[in-house]
Amino acid sequence: WFVTIGRGIASGRLGTRHPGTAIVSEGLRRDGPREPWPGRTAVLLPAPSALSALFSSLSEGDGHLDTCRIPEVPRLLYPKAQLLKPSRVDVLVMTPWFAPVVWDGTFDSAILDVQFRNTTIGLTVFAIKKYVVFLRLFLETAEKYFMVGHKVIYYVFTDRPADVPQIALQDGRQVVVLHVGNYRRWQDISMHRMEMISNFSRQRFLREVDYLVCLYVDMKFSDHVGVEILAPLFGTLHPGFYATDRQSFTYERRPLSRAYIPRDEGDFYYAGGFFGGSVPEVYRLTTACHQAMTADQAQGIEAVWHDESHLNRYLLSHKPSKVLSPEYLWDEQMLQRPPLLRKLRYVAVPMNHTEIRSR
Repeated sequence: WFVTIGRGIASGRLGTRHPGTAIVSEGLRRDGPREPWPGRTAVLLPAPSALSALFSSLSEGDGHLDTCRIPEVPRLLYPKAQLLKPSRVDVLVMTPWFAPVVWDGTFDSAILDVQFRNTTIGLTVFAIKKYVVFLRLFLETAEKYFMVGHKVIYYVFTDRPADVPQIALQDGRQVVVLHVGNYRRWQDISMHRMEMISNFSRQRFLREVDYLVCLYVDMKFSDHVGVEILAPLFGTLHPGFYATDRQSFTYERRPLSRAYIPRDEGDFYYAGGFFGGSVPEVYRLTTACHQAMTADQAQGIEAVWHDESHLNRYLLSHKPSKVLSPEYLWDEQMLQRPPLLRKLRYVAVPMNHTEIRSR
């Protein structure tokens, strides 16, 4: 599994051959310690004994290697994909870096549910101060529409644990209340969200769940949100900017900030209210955003849209492996629904922002 190109060896140990390998060059196998011919490309393959050891380690259920295995799908009945008849021609379904953009009609839930059947999903939501009033509707609609049939842990971050409502849960699902402090300004609560997700990812999420979905609480589920969203790293198109050019994005434009994005850069504007991925990737994202906000604070600057600005900066440099369409975050009070949105899956709940944020 090591490759040499010209005179260099891409094994991490330049100029050496890994034990238990044989050199193959231009279709000829040559056992022995000799170097590849000058200027030729050589591939170092594991010897049979090394291959046996590799597959043995895979079959024994090594946690890290297991995540790389292609899931086995049992016999299923579903419509055949039509190669010459794309499912959607009215919207972008693939980014320039080959990440799927998830819209209704672009996936088959039956196939995906089987592939993710042994997956546990963690959902983080912050209900600080008065925002705890949104929890009941959030959790009740999540039980109806979110990851139905899969194992879910709702991680509720709150300063008012006694106010977390008791609701009926499906089998294999639970609510975990994480008692945290509050902050005077709502902006501080928003920015410290990254720090708390980072800390708890390291302390417990890595041991308890496979994926994390990080959401705002002042929302409700109104249609299916399932494993089609899962990927190593995903972001969601902001409903206010999905159809605009990059110059119109409300990125942080001050070069002093770590969230700075110039006007000639940017792929999409991602919403702070719906992002996630595997726990290690969410840990990297939230840690990087928290560190960037700390550096900004030391310089006396606060990004224009706080943690959302830093999220956009991170996802520009670390391209998400899946992008969710505005179906997954919408505000019916502020935006007129276009025909291309066949479903509204997660929508804002009407509220008085001034009253909620001031208490």
